[in-house]
Order: sequence, then C-alpha cells, then structure tokens
Amino acid sequence: MATVAELKAVLKDTLEKRGVLGLLKARIRAEVFSALDDESEPRPPLSHENLLINELIREYLEFNKYKYTASVLISDDHLRTEKGSSTNIEDPLVSQAVKR
Repeated sequence: MATVAELKAVLKDTLEKRGVLGLLKARIRAEVFSALDDESEPRPPLSHENLLINELIREYLEFNKYKYTASVLISDDHLRTEKGSSTNIEDPLVSQAVKR
C-alpha cells in the first residue's frame, strides 16, 4: 500500500509532466495577490510609456516561454483594461524607440 508521501510525489510528477503544475502555482499566486490588493484605493492611470513598457515585458516573457510568469502579469488585468488586449505597433513612440 502506498503512503501519503508517495501519492503526493506521484501526483506532483504527473502534474509536472502534463505542464499543469506551473500554471496552477502561477494562478494561485495571482489569486493571492488579487485578494491582498486593496481595491478601496484606486490605481493611478498608466502613462502611455508605462503601458508600452508593460507590453514589452509581456512579449518578452511570452517569447522566452515564461508563460506562467506572463500569466501572473496578465492576470493582474491592468494591461488589458487600460489599453485593450493589443498594442498598436504603429504608435509614434514605438517607432521612435525602434529608430534609435
């Protein structure tokens, strides 16, 4: 008969092999931070520059396959609610930064 520790180890290995464990950990972290976030004090609006920086960070994380870290960033939902789900690549500030 298997012990509880052995069952935990098998369950952990199975979830890791399926790629679910990292996602669950990221989701739990996001929910904990969301629960701790003080909603009575509104966030300051994101400046256009900060929005672009956040979007670049998100793209960097997704490009390098840091999908669990990116999911925590995205689950904050600050990126999505401020500007929408995508950034306009033809933005003059982006064009200036690329030309430099």
